[in-house]
Amino acid sequence: MESQSHLTYIFLGYLHFIMKTRLLYIFLSALTAWGCKDKNESTEVVADMTPPVPIINYAVTTTYPHDTTSYTEGFLVHEGKLFESTGATDNLPQTRSLFGQVDLATGLIQVKVELDGKKYFGEGIVFLNGKVYQLTYQTKIGFVYDAKTFQKTGEFTFPCEEGWGLTTDGHSLVMSDGTDTLTWLDPTTFGTVRKLAVSDKLGPVQHLNELEFINGYLYANVYGRDYIVKIDPNSGAVTGKLDLSSVNSEAKTIYSGSMEMNGIAYDSVSGKVYVTGKMWPKVYEINFPH
Repeated sequence: MESQSHLTYIFLGYLHFIMKTRLLYIFLSALTAWGCKDKNESTEVVADMTPPVPIINYAVTTTYPHDTTSYTEGFLVHEGKLFESTGATDNLPQTRSLFGQVDLATGLIQVKVELDGKKYFGEGIVFLNGKVYQLTYQTKIGFVYDAKTFQKTGEFTFPCEEGWGLTTDGHSLVMSDGTDTLTWLDPTTFGTVRKLAVSDKLGPVQHLNELEFINGYLYANVYGRDYIVKIDPNSGAVTGKLDLSSVNSEAKTIYSGSMEMNGIAYDSVSGKVYVTGKMWPKVYEINFPH
């Protein structure tokens, strides 16, 4: 019996050793797997926190008054003068569809052209080769004027469902239509020259609105957002962002009727950049590397 008991003891000890070894192996395997999972999860969190585009630092250098009845649709500098186009919306009877030179002392627009608000909602404008081109919202009709007299010289149709922002690269008209796509138009035939899909690391950038070319890059307001994106006109990639949330907040604090930010104008001679919004109380002159 002693011999059998001794053998039983040895067997039980061996079995205990095997079970401990197996449990240790399972524990170490689980620990290793948990460590790898944790490492992978940490990497994913860091990746998710990476900004989709770099933020462009800026400073507000000067402010000017802006007419709070101006429902801003277009904003630009031509021959050192600031011009603005506006739209008229039914629920805001004080608004009008017009464009003209902005008096920086008062913020009022010295009207050059006014559309019939019952027929047309005025949108973006641009000067090119001695002419002014103007888009309308949902009629698919644009107008052409003499840049000196502002007399209407023609009309055109465009291939987009809606007209929003308008600028030029010096050769073509470049328009937005509220989507992620910009369209280049021939200024004589108004045929489509090219289209450009705009995106950042998160995907297509929708609601592109008022436009401006600055030193070879396109800058665009994003409708309903308090930032302006910088776009590579060759690839469509968003390469930077002006976060104007503090300016937007200030405008709405000063005047509660302030609406969406919209409007960026560049003076290529002085290097000054102006931004504003629909029915904002101010025009902001901002400085940033460009």
